[in-house]
Amino acid sequence: MRVCDKMAKKNDLTEGNILKAITKLALPIMGTSFIQMAYNMVDMIWIGRLGSKAVAAIGTAGFFTWLAMAFIIIPKMGAEIGIAQSIGRKNAVETKGYTTHTIQIGIILASIYGVFLLVFRKNLIAFFNLGDIEVIEMSLSYLLIISLGIVFYFINPIFTGILNGHGDSKTPFIINTVGLVANIILDPMLIFGFGPFPALGANGAAIATIFSQFVVTIIFIFFFIRKTDFFQDFHLMQRLDKKIVKSIVNLGLPVAIQSGLFTIFSMFIARIIANWGPVPIAVQKVGSQIEAISWMTAGGFATALSTFVGQNYGAKKWNRIYKGYIISMGIVTILGIAATVLLIFGARPIFSIFIKENDAIAEGIIYLRILGLSQLFMCIEIASAGAFNGIGRTIPPSLVGIIFNGLRIPSALFLSSFSTLGLMGVWWSISMTSVFKGIILTAWFVIFIMKHPEIYKKSTSEILL
Repeated sequence: MRVCDKMAKKNDLTEGNILKAITKLALPIMGTSFIQMAYNMVDMIWIGRLGSKAVAAIGTAGFFTWLAMAFIIIPKMGAEIGIAQSIGRKNAVETKGYTTHTIQIGIILASIYGVFLLVFRKNLIAFFNLGDIEVIEMSLSYLLIISLGIVFYFINPIFTGILNGHGDSKTPFIINTVGLVANIILDPMLIFGFGPFPALGANGAAIATIFSQFVVTIIFIFFFIRKTDFFQDFHLMQRLDKKIVKSIVNLGLPVAIQSGLFTIFSMFIARIIANWGPVPIAVQKVGSQIEAISWMTAGGFATALSTFVGQNYGAKKWNRIYKGYIISMGIVTILGIAATVLLIFGARPIFSIFIKENDAIAEGIIYLRILGLSQLFMCIEIASAGAFNGIGRTIPPSLVGIIFNGLRIPSALFLSSFSTLGLMGVWWSISMTSVFKGIILTAWFVIFIMKHPEIYKKSTSEILL
């Protein structure tokens, strides 16, 4: 039996205890998500020591690494969904096709995006009308360094998606952990200087992140070569199969468009926030990193659910899809409520970890408490999106996301125009649109799944079997 066939059999999610299968898959994915988030949080903790201007600079340049996810998602989603469904269909040739093609597409997109950042970085930073020369210069320098290593930003999530699609979420977690440890060690050394290393400030954070991502890429490649036959007869320049490319694009493009527009909408929101100066920009950047604790956790279960649903969809086991969705929704509901309590009642001590300036802390407390009210709805939206993605229907969550994320701009302008709200109006626009997204997308999936009566062949009382 081939190595990749053994992996597919070992991580078969179409049989056995559903709760155990989803939890076993979700926990390492959550760990990997937290590691990805921790890269940014570690940077913010150290950069925060340099002041709000440095945080604002990295936050501004960071929009373009965030925008990169719109391109990364195309091959990543193609890998997770395509591989999971092909494994459910027991089609090893198709599985390998998705593996090799997503890697090729990822490298092509990374090259194009990296050149784009290098050529247009001044125009991109100028969009924000920062009005502070020091912040602008730090942003440009940070973005230049990141663009030179952008290929590692692209390829690591794709490698992770390939293994997630196979039901192996443990390996990406371990490999990404190594990268995080490297980043934690290098950040203070390069930002503030240590021994032979000069103090590089914000540039040091960029270099530490790129080098850490490079380490992760090398370990992934070593793993694939030593442990699998994925790259047997693989050539980077081999001709792409139009059928597989079309399938990858169909699966990933709706989510990519949503991700890209979400980033663009967020950039417009940041431009609105900039009217109140650099401190609110820093607050929003740090606050979004803190809030990421809940959506990264929910995202872990959503990715696990997507893989679980994908394999069972390929195997045509609708009853397991239904049960898996109910179980996952129960878990993320608990997570959402816990996040709400944490952000509302722990706002001050949490935000104080990142920035020490009193005015930034005061605004950060307001931000976290307002956003805390929407955490439950955000979590159920993310889980429902994962379920939709697993069956290959990526348009519904993308459509809901695009519409309500877009509404944040006019609602932010309208609410912030009231003198009683001001900047708080922007925070309320973000929070309330999250509430609507959660309600609508969850209702949509429930209606969709109820159209498949075969899922009710067994009693829901057997849900944990």
